[in-house]
Amino acid sequence: MWTAGALRIAAGTALPIVDQHLARAPVRLMSGTDHTAPGDEAPRGTPGTGENLCRECNGTGVVDHKPCPACEGSGKVVQGVGGA
Repeated sequence: MWTAGALRIAAGTALPIVDQHLARAPVRLMSGTDHTAPGDEAPRGTPGTGENLCRECNGTGVVDHKPCPACEGSGKVVQGVGGA
């Protein structure tokens, strides 16, 4: 069992999907760091980069009831950190 705030969830407990848009979002398994979404500036794990919320969908993964084209429905993109 783990606790998130005041919510206690037992291991193996099925949670209902609250947002039907998320229920239809594609689920992808990624192998390593070779996949980049259109909104990524570099592959995941590249030194000097980090995950950020997608600006196209504000981190929801959905735009106009469809998976976000920039982050491919993940709600996250890889961006450069810092600057020169």
